[in-house]
Amino acid sequence: MEIAALVFTLLWLGLVGWFFLTLPEDAARLTRGDPLRFMTTLLGVALPVALIWVATSTARTAQTMREESARLRAAMETMRESYDASQTRAAEELRGALDARIEEMNQAQAVLGAELAALQNPKAAVLTAPVRPDPPAGRPVAQGALALETEPEAEPLPPEDFIRALNFPETDRDAEGFRVLRRALEHHGTGQLVTASQDILTLLAQDGIYMDDLTVHRADAVLWRAFAEGNHGSDVAALGGIRDRSSLALTAARMKEDTVFRDAAHHFLRTFDRVFADFAPRATDGEITAFANTRTARAFMLCARVAGTFD
Repeated sequence: MEIAALVFTLLWLGLVGWFFLTLPEDAARLTRGDPLRFMTTLLGVALPVALIWVATSTARTAQTMREESARLRAAMETMRESYDASQTRAAEELRGALDARIEEMNQAQAVLGAELAALQNPKAAVLTAPVRPDPPAGRPVAQGALALETEPEAEPLPPEDFIRALNFPETDRDAEGFRVLRRALEHHGTGQLVTASQDILTLLAQDGIYMDDLTVHRADAVLWRAFAEGNHGSDVAALGGIRDRSSLALTAARMKEDTVFRDAAHHFLRTFDRVFADFAPRATDGEITAFANTRTARAFMLCARVAGTFD
């Protein structure tokens, strides 16, 4: 580009030089004697040269800007591709971790369901009385004692075992958790709450709602005691500490459309209300706070908010 400008400059100067060399002597003398005419002639010679080089400089600047713009676009495209690739990798890693976590929780719930079924079946078998053989002929039939005695109610669980049972075993290898769960199932009220909680947790998991993933706004133990004493509605609304909108929306839709879920949720809430009312008077504030962080308590917060317990 500069070479072209230099060529045009030389051509112009050559043309101007040829013009003045062929100019008649009288006209040349007149031009040199008139300062204004001389300045006009000088401008006529220099201005095209200046325009040529200004145009050249402008074209060079424009080319440089185009090149810089192209480099910037290429750099931005590279950065965008790198960002997209990193986001894709991060999403895939997160999806893999979530899938693994969900699979682990599903396996744990399956194991827990099997344990519950195994623990409940023997109790059902006890309710079936054995058939007494016929007595020998000719001998008086002794009137046996009627099997009307009922199994005495087990002693209430210690608060720490009650809390741990309602949080359920952490994994299928949590031997201590299963031991406590077996003790809880031997207690009539606690066993009912464990079963109702397991049912509602399984139904919630079908929609991808897991209690461990929910953030809980903790309420004071005083409010939990007030709830145990029968206070419902807005006075204890702070107990509905689950604020996750997606979980609330999914649960509300399930409550509205699925009669099985709705019946299970209402049964769970009634059982929770009754069993917690028995537990609260013998628990310290710290134990109530620990209970409020169990999976069962979180399921109560979620279902109670949807069911309108705190309205």
